[in-house]
Amino acid sequence: MSSRSTASLFSTWKCVVCALSLLAFLPAPVASQGYWIPQGWFPILQGTTNVGNVGRPGAIEVDPEGYRITMSGSGQNVWGKEDAFFFAWKKISGDVACQTYVSWKLDGKHPHRKAGWMIRAGLGANDPYVDAVIHGDRSISMQYRAVKGGETAEVKSPIPGMQTFALERTGDQFTFFVEGWDNKWHPIGTISVPLGDSVYAGLIVCSHDSTVWETATFGNLTFFERGPVAESARVIESTLETLDITSGIRSFVRRAKEHIEAPNWSRDGTTLLYNSGGRLYSIPAAGGTPQQIVVGKKDRCNNDHGFSWDGSTIAFSHHDADGLSRIYLAPAKGGKPRLITKKGPSYWHGWSPDGKTLAYCAERKGEFDVYTIPVGGGKETRLTSSPGLDDGPEYSPDGKTIYFNSIRTGQMKIWKMNADGSNQEQFTPDDDYADWFPHPSPDGKSIVFLSYHKSVEGHPPNKDVVLRLMPTGGGEVKMLTRLLGGQGTLNVHSWSPDSRKFAFVSYRLVPP
Repeated sequence: MSSRSTASLFSTWKCVVCALSLLAFLPAPVASQGYWIPQGWFPILQGTTNVGNVGRPGAIEVDPEGYRITMSGSGQNVWGKEDAFFFAWKKISGDVACQTYVSWKLDGKHPHRKAGWMIRAGLGANDPYVDAVIHGDRSISMQYRAVKGGETAEVKSPIPGMQTFALERTGDQFTFFVEGWDNKWHPIGTISVPLGDSVYAGLIVCSHDSTVWETATFGNLTFFERGPVAESARVIESTLETLDITSGIRSFVRRAKEHIEAPNWSRDGTTLLYNSGGRLYSIPAAGGTPQQIVVGKKDRCNNDHGFSWDGSTIAFSHHDADGLSRIYLAPAKGGKPRLITKKGPSYWHGWSPDGKTLAYCAERKGEFDVYTIPVGGGKETRLTSSPGLDDGPEYSPDGKTIYFNSIRTGQMKIWKMNADGSNQEQFTPDDDYADWFPHPSPDGKSIVFLSYHKSVEGHPPNKDVVLRLMPTGGGEVKMLTRLLGGQGTLNVHSWSPDSRKFAFVSYRLVPP
């Protein structure tokens, strides 16, 4: 590693940048979806370092009037257990958000050369870090090393090409965004990496070949420091999103500092239903203003709710005066509720395609199992009896199969059984994940579900989770996206009617 003073580099432009950063006004955020980087905050970098073993030292040119920085550097790679690259940085503490558009000079030598933002624990070659970079082949990703000397991992953007992208740090959480061809911001993923409060944040260039230079120009630059925020002062931010399973692109529906949970997609595809603060709300699937769905005086609804197959009715679970959850039915647009399960606790999860039967999880005599009951009410039928939690039952579109999650083997996995409870067998494979809440697509081809690391007990909120997809006929499990979530993210059926997308909620702990 080599490091040198940057006084000679920055002396001609530092005063101009200081003047820019002291402007009295604060322009509007970049995106209406809640992306909070203000425009007009050019980075005031403090130093440069050739991190690791580089063949040629880097160089930097700054144009604050054009909001551009051009950097040339070498370095073997930013990957694996140690790195080699050119880094222009500022020492900061606390939350930060940074944005850029990157263009490469000429075609370059290596398709895996990298340029972008980095937030790094130290200037050692094997230090932990998180970055957001574009490669020479125009792919974009968020890379990270969680521990010193550890392996590097990445979250790839499904949106390639020369696009503006951004990286936000909120505590130990890092969220990666890319501006799409539709001129809207799209969340790519959130990961948790404990870098400590004081970090180096700035721009990098890596040629992927220490014998050559690669040159990148960073335009549309924004660097906004929010500073330290006490963890006890942070509030929950919920983002209601949709994910296109063909393109992998996530899109905003609603982003707000409120607790949103468990979206359902209406059967006509126009709206999403979710719960917040014990009440049910409807919002246009493309985004807009939520409207409360009033179901009598029921104001302690939990996150187990959904539409009948004809879309006329909603089933929902509600915590009654005795604290126990029971299942009710009401018109889809609101109205007087009707009690279905007299016993509690009962948590709704599935509706048979013929409209006659509800499937749910219930605790009876200390055991949580899967039950069914006629839509008109009456006697419930117990379908599972293995010790431990059986939860999240949902019917296949043909009504022949019920998928559910079970801890019966000691690790939470997705299981399936015939609709009468016979022939129970494990569906998702044994791996490093604990799988929850299976949701078959309306076309019957796929199951989407939520997965924690297998060390996590239960389904708590605010954990690093992944959303995964598996063919109903069995086969390879596909990882769709990473986010902070868990409880409330994907509790109930949320597929669009055409089986192209599903809705979910991600979370962050942000400044108030």
